[in-house]
Amino acid sequence: MLTAITGINWGDEGKGRMVDLLSQEYDVVVRYQGGNNAGHTVINPKGKFILNLLPSGILRDDVVNVMGNGMVIDLEHLCGEIGRLREAGIVISPEHLKISDKAVICLPYHKQLDCLEEDRLGDAKFGSTRRGIAPVYGDKYMKKAVRMGELLEPEYLEKRLDGILEWKNLTIQKVYGAEAVTKEGLLSWLREFGEPLKPYICDTSLYLDKAAKEGKKILFEAQLGALRDIDFGIYPFTSSSSTIGAYAPVGAGIPNHKLDLSIGVMKAYSTCVGEGPFTCEMFGEEAEELRKAGGEYGAATGRPRRVGPFDVPASRYGVRMQGADEVALTKMDVLSSLKEIPVCVAYDVDGELTTDFPTGAKLDRAKPVVEKLPGWNCDISGCRKWEDLPKEAQDYVLFLEEKVGCLIRCISVGAERDAYLIHED
Repeated sequence: MLTAITGINWGDEGKGRMVDLLSQEYDVVVRYQGGNNAGHTVINPKGKFILNLLPSGILRDDVVNVMGNGMVIDLEHLCGEIGRLREAGIVISPEHLKISDKAVICLPYHKQLDCLEEDRLGDAKFGSTRRGIAPVYGDKYMKKAVRMGELLEPEYLEKRLDGILEWKNLTIQKVYGAEAVTKEGLLSWLREFGEPLKPYICDTSLYLDKAAKEGKKILFEAQLGALRDIDFGIYPFTSSSSTIGAYAPVGAGIPNHKLDLSIGVMKAYSTCVGEGPFTCEMFGEEAEELRKAGGEYGAATGRPRRVGPFDVPASRYGVRMQGADEVALTKMDVLSSLKEIPVCVAYDVDGELTTDFPTGAKLDRAKPVVEKLPGWNCDISGCRKWEDLPKEAQDYVLFLEEKVGCLIRCISVGAERDAYLIHED
């Protein structure tokens, strides 16, 4: 059984919480793309955890966690993340965590270049997290990147760095006028933060292929959402990797296997971190109240998230791009205080109404068409069955389900691991 959990919208939908919940039914959890430019917040009996690089199954002792070849890994950040979990009593061992030898290392100069370019762009910036993600993915596809497996071959790695640094310093010095990166400094960083990670590095492709053939249940975890995908997102305000479920077997290292189930995750309202078009965005006091009620601040950056009502065109598009067989709806409880609940049901693009999600310049010109539904005006955080929900809350879920064209099966009504209910078709 191969299952992908992916984001339907702009990211921050609550995927980590769903992976933590569902991982009890799986043997292996795999992160298959992205780096530490986004975070998954998980609250369970062990505490509250913010995970940037580690798969969310790391909080379960009996689950094997894999960091796939599609990822870019900041060694210093990963060492810090592992250290914080260990301080909280989480056991992490090579049997518990495996890192692909083909995953790419996000080096200090990638972060430096990210910051230099965002500063150069000024008001035209992309809203980067300044964690080096775009530069390191760029190097990967220019075949100038360093991979995790090279940490196990120090002589080979040192020879490669000679040519890479000569090339990279041309940009750092001649384009941005910054100080050159030294080989000695970079090797020192690689030794300090690479050495502790060596026991975890292996051919995860072989491991996962064997696990799949043995019938083990594998859960693929995505970072960000469909609208941040490098191909299908709100380009150029996207991430630099593929956030799509169809990419999961590739980014995990087993392209010879196919998904059995794709589960999309979306919030009961909309949020967005970073720059780019966000048609349904709310402003002012109304937006701030929703932001505070939902705790909408980036798990990786702490940045206030842009907020708005549920966006039907964007979500229909995300469901299609993710090939979602079913959807988990998160943070329903955040809307409990609203007398009326706004929903963006369509876009007005140049005077024409559409429920299809436009891209490019048309998206910049899109205006939201909002419909208001009755609120339920009561606390639903204690609901554990569909029948426990007030009729207005049930109607809201059914309305969204009909509009996005996909079964909403799991409904989150609180941050705790057991604060959810199942809605059968």
